[in-house]
Amino acid sequence: MSKLDKDQVIADFTAAYQKAHGKKPTIEASSGWYSVDGGKNMRLAQLAEETEALAGAKAEAKPATKTADKPAAKKPAAKKAAAKKSTSGGLTARELWRKKLEDDATLSRLPRGY
Repeated sequence: MSKLDKDQVIADFTAAYQKAHGKKPTIEASSGWYSVDGGKNMRLAQLAEETEALAGAKAEAKPATKTADKPAAKKPAAKKAAAKKSTSGGLTARELWRKKLEDDATLSRLPRGY
């Protein structure tokens, strides 16, 4: 594994972030972990990967916006199929327990909270 220069990685990240987002990031360092704009903590290697991603995202941003204009196809049939597979017969949990209690003489009461 190659050694990363902390100052160089932070400078590269700052430049890429500023180019992508139009503002300078606030980077907080604590015990080898870095937080960008108060977000998730990451190591220096992850910060270097984010730099590459930001640099690549800027180059790919123009073609991505053209495909984002197309509306996504809706799939309402999938929801209906999932609803039909219900084994409860349209009963609520409370109604199912009542039915189970009526059918089984060994059970004497509903579970806690009912």
